[in-house]
Amino acid sequence: MSRLPLAIPCGDPAGVGPDLIASWLQAHPLLADSVVPIGPADWIARLGRGLAVGPADPITRPGQPDEAGQLIALEAMELAARGTTGGRFAGVVTGPVNKKRLAEVGYPFPGQTEFFAARWGGEPVMAFAGGRMTVGLVTWHLPLADVPRTLDAAAVRRTVRALIALRTKLGDVRPRIAVCGLNPHAGEGGLLGQEDDAVLRPAIEALRAEGHDVSGPLPGDTVFHRHLQGEFDAVAAIYHDQGLAPLKTVDFTTSANLSLGLKYVRTSPDHGTAYELAGTGRADRGSFDSAVRLARLLSA
Repeated sequence: MSRLPLAIPCGDPAGVGPDLIASWLQAHPLLADSVVPIGPADWIARLGRGLAVGPADPITRPGQPDEAGQLIALEAMELAARGTTGGRFAGVVTGPVNKKRLAEVGYPFPGQTEFFAARWGGEPVMAFAGGRMTVGLVTWHLPLADVPRTLDAAAVRRTVRALIALRTKLGDVRPRIAVCGLNPHAGEGGLLGQEDDAVLRPAIEALRAEGHDVSGPLPGDTVFHRHLQGEFDAVAAIYHDQGLAPLKTVDFTTSANLSLGLKYVRTSPDHGTAYELAGTGRADRGSFDSAVRLARLLSA
């Protein structure tokens, strides 16, 4: 494993991020030095370790997001990103943020993946792993109506190659990747849409010509079942909910979000701030555990 610790910015301090980090530290005392929590000064003081951002006095309460908390979340992310490029951290495990509230304080990105891509460079691919399924997304935070005109062969190839690299790092000798079709029945030979034959199929054929084990485009209503049955090691989904609806049905508490294709490792739990659970001690830590475990493995 890398000798450098992982940075763990808390995300929105009013959400469950601080609870998950504190719970993980309590459950893994022998690994405490392998992570550096970053968050509000009063919370860091209670943890007894980490880097404080924001004012010394408590300003954010669990379950009650405010502007001050968004500024803390953003400052923690910036510190984690700079610390990684500066050789202080091996990578980053991010706590969940509130994208809408961050936008209200001037955050220009649709998600944290795009933030770290801007800070570190690289061509990011959003993926999810850690449970029974491994899923990558060709397009991410887009209105569904924008997906067909945004879809291109380069994004398909980039996503598949990133999944191959991930599954190889996780132990597969020759990863088998399935690519979902965009349209029902993968277009039904053009009857239900042209994109599958015009965009997806040539991209898949090019990947096969490179020697990769890639199948598709395959109907999205059956490919995830085939993945679970062991036929494929990962699935490239064309749009956000096509991939995340089946994954979260099966792996909601075990899967983590990974930003592939960047210069450094970044993972996160695959859920949001869960304000209703903040401060209650009832938040499920499974996805956060997967995020830390994968970050430690991938940064080795």
